Amino acid sequence: MKNPYVYGYLPLITIILFSLTFGLYTVTESIEVFKSIGVYTGMREFLSEIQLRVFLLIVFALCYFMLFSALKLIGETIHELAMLFFSKDLDGKTVAEARGGNVIFFFGAIASAFGIQSFMLLMVIFLLTVLTYFIYVIYKISNHMTFGSTIGVLIFDILLWSILITLIVYVIYKLYNGILASLPI
Repeated sequence: MKNPYVYGYLPLITIILFSLTFGLYTVTESIEVFKSIGVYTGMREFLSEIQLRVFLLIVFALCYFMLFSALKLIGETIHELAMLFFSKDLDGKTVAEARGGNVIFFFGAIASAFGIQSFMLLMVIFLLTVLTYFIYVIYKISNHMTFGSTIGVLIFDILLWSILITLIVYVIYKLYNGILASLPI
């Protein structure tokens, strides 16, 4: 098919699948935590086992959905900003051609269903999917750009993601240390 909108639904389905797999894992782990701290029996007075699991799945899947949606938005914004700085393509053919990589995320989301029992396996599948997608996009845009522009996009994407991740880790670290310092130990 030559319709450019054939794969338009894949990002939504991908985000839903990743959200469900991460959410299912989190439900299982949170129920174990609830049992260990003694809250589980109190929760079971109000909800049945299935109702509790469905309620937790909806809450956790929604949180993961928001996280993955935000990551997609940030990722596309960073990449298109890099394209603005380094690409000479005025028609948008380069970006449109690289959108076929959404299939990579779709298959990665399907593969994440096999990693529901392990958080590390879920993270490995997610990170491998992101890395594969990134390599695919750089390969696709390199066909329409000079070598210097391709390197510029590559460095810009990596640099901005590194800054963003470092900033988030730093804030979490400072918050964690602040909470520990305020506890009367």
